[in-house]
Amino acid sequence: MGGFFGTISHKNCKYDVFFGTDYHSHLGTRRGGMAFYDSQKGFQRQIHNIENTPFRTKFESDLVKFGGQAGIGCISDTDPQPLLVRSHLGMFAIATVGLINNAEQLVADAFSGPGHQFMAMSSGKVNTTELTAALINQKDNLVDGIRHAQEVIDGSCTILLLTESGLIAARDKLGRLPMLVGQNLDGCCVSFESFAYHKLGYQDYYELGPGEIVKITAEGVEQLSAPGTQMKICAFLWTYYGYPNSNYEGRNVEVMRCRNGEIMAREEERKGTMPDVDYVAGVPDSGLPHAIGYANHSHKPFARPFVKYTPTWPRSFMPEDQQVRNQVAKMKQIPVPELIQGKKLLFVDDSIVRGTQLRETVEFLYDSGAKEVHMRSACPPIMYSCKYLNFSSSNSEMELLTRKTIQTLEGMEGQKHIDEYANPDTHRGQCLLSTICQSMGFDSLGYQSLDGLLEAIGLDRDKVCTYCWNGKE
Repeated sequence: MGGFFGTISHKNCKYDVFFGTDYHSHLGTRRGGMAFYDSQKGFQRQIHNIENTPFRTKFESDLVKFGGQAGIGCISDTDPQPLLVRSHLGMFAIATVGLINNAEQLVADAFSGPGHQFMAMSSGKVNTTELTAALINQKDNLVDGIRHAQEVIDGSCTILLLTESGLIAARDKLGRLPMLVGQNLDGCCVSFESFAYHKLGYQDYYELGPGEIVKITAEGVEQLSAPGTQMKICAFLWTYYGYPNSNYEGRNVEVMRCRNGEIMAREEERKGTMPDVDYVAGVPDSGLPHAIGYANHSHKPFARPFVKYTPTWPRSFMPEDQQVRNQVAKMKQIPVPELIQGKKLLFVDDSIVRGTQLRETVEFLYDSGAKEVHMRSACPPIMYSCKYLNFSSSNSEMELLTRKTIQTLEGMEGQKHIDEYANPDTHRGQCLLSTICQSMGFDSLGYQSLDGLLEAIGLDRDKVCTYCWNGKE
């Protein structure tokens, strides 16, 4: 994933960009960057690796060098950015969030004539933000260029530009990610997360529609291209990676998660599948509000049988070696023995993707003395790797716990019956649940239904992307 923050003001805005970008650190763990424009100094830019050191620590020493009344920052799980670009359209800085599935084809198309080149990264691949800039530069102006980029990109692309005259913000053509504008007495900002600018003294001002392009100045917002009529915003914003304080399309994340847990408990009561447990708990951190909702509706006590220790094991510390990553995950989990030993526990997690760390969590709970461990997923079974964003993206869909289990049960024949396996009311759906329970060590397993999840979000279902669960675009 990734996040962004930009500001344009009547005063020096470097601290707003610094803190606003830092407030997006939950969305990415690999690269962080900031770029500023000052009428005297011109453009300034810095990018750092943040895999083992938080964004804030990396950039504190850079602040004395930065200055300007306009700037953008980004947190990225992918390529280094923002980039500085000089072209026939002028000088600008660019940051993007999204996923380009046809990147190699677009690069090949760019190489169709002489005189074209890209800076290759160590992997040999092209930086996707540089590729987006190249697509924009194929047209005669920035607006037509952005429209062109979003049309030819297979996947999604949300774009933020810093120019000499202001910021240009472009939401992905189907609005898979949010883009919000805040305003205070000195200027305006644009952000992925609304709470990031609320903490800096900005008020809600404008929310871009799908595919909309706007120019942002200190005075306000000018629409450059009207929004489209179709939207497919990512449902995982609410279930997993959105921050609790944020609102997307008028729906608050924390409220949705609590409501989602209530709906799960309501349906379990209706079906008679709710187990008798001592405590309901959430898998930290995003599973907690789902569990609170579940506990409130079921009248089961909510508890925290284990907590995550993050002061010395921050989320940004993500070693490449899987064995070391697993060890770090174990080091983070600190049990509360009084809430585990001899207890029957029901845990709610935001989602179950590959299941690797979840299996280790269950083993950790049993090793700590738990009598029973029941697991609930706050979303339906993930059957497809996301092809629009970097969430749940895998080298192969067979890395997903559900698809691996189906392969074990029926081989390739089972892959023809994904819809049945996703439905717990079918024989295949029941086989999937019981097999995962056995392999993972759960006493029972349940998934939120797609209808229940969409009810909790509260938007028209045609406006929400559900591809990861049903493969429908």
